[in-house]
Amino acid sequence: MLEVAVIGAGQAGLSAAYHLVRFGFTPYDEVVVLDRNAEPGGAWQHRWNSLTMHDVHGIANLPGVPVPSSVGAERANEFVPSYFADYEKRFELPVVRPVAVESVREVDGGFELDTSAGSYSAAALVNATGTWDRPFIPWYQGIETFKGRQLHTADYRGAAELAGQHVLVVGGGASAVQLLAEISEVASTTWVTRRPPEWRTGEDFTPEYGRQVVARVEERVRAGLPPRSVVSVTGLHLREQEQAALSRGVYNRLPMFSRITPDGVEWADGTAEQVDTILWATGFRADLAHLSPLHLREPSGGIRMNGTATVLDPRIHLVGYGPSASTIGANRAGFTAARALRDLLKSVAA
Repeated sequence: MLEVAVIGAGQAGLSAAYHLVRFGFTPYDEVVVLDRNAEPGGAWQHRWNSLTMHDVHGIANLPGVPVPSSVGAERANEFVPSYFADYEKRFELPVVRPVAVESVREVDGGFELDTSAGSYSAAALVNATGTWDRPFIPWYQGIETFKGRQLHTADYRGAAELAGQHVLVVGGGASAVQLLAEISEVASTTWVTRRPPEWRTGEDFTPEYGRQVVARVEERVRAGLPPRSVVSVTGLHLREQEQAALSRGVYNRLPMFSRITPDGVEWADGTAEQVDTILWATGFRADLAHLSPLHLREPSGGIRMNGTATVLDPRIHLVGYGPSASTIGANRAGFTAARALRDLLKSVAA
């Protein structure tokens, strides 16, 4: 039986694996990282081609190796996976792929993981599956009747395929703001959100402000509530590359429509608009279905957390979840989970 199984090899999973090995867990014999992707890179390898390192403002350093210098024009879906691949190789991290974890159940002495590559047994778990594989599209009346194209942010590959169309972008997050800017250069757009967007003005994103934001997100998971996005706390911010779109009136937001028609959408007052494509920039949900047999969720729908550990079972740690969903938060969570499991498993052995 393994001591620790890490599920997912994105930023949080690699950070956890690095620290677990550093704390003395033997690669492959005592700790493995099970990754469903065929190649290194986590969710970054699936992002759209037009997303550059300039757009993401870089990523946090993985422990032990800084992110290589970037001129900003590199494609994020190539640059970051290359960094992750080099990192795995440098530290000889015990990543096994492609292995999709289908379900996890409790057994005597630990957990049994049913995967696409057979079963694994482990005394403890670090779940680092992120959100990319659970895109969220809300249901609206008539959604199944729409004759045009519907796609989620996860399916987006670039503005070129939408050229000349009228595109309805749904969602009030940072991805909606960014995609509106680039799509509006080749197509006409309409932006709708459930609530008026809250723009962040006048407050720099300092480390202190970042800690305050994380603390507010953490309050929810400590209470067992579903985590909210960081943007829901910080508000939206227009970057330099989006100022031209602002000048064109691209960010004149409309309230949500009441129903979808075969040709477009319609509001409650009868106003209708024809649409070629609906782009759902409506976010993601935590990819935790494989943990369902463990019954970790509260009646409120969330998982009650104490740091990275689940309150119901301190052998189970969720990293890249809630307040640790950012890249820098994922790094810290990886260390916290590894240290806690080292101490817990040592105390059990003693």
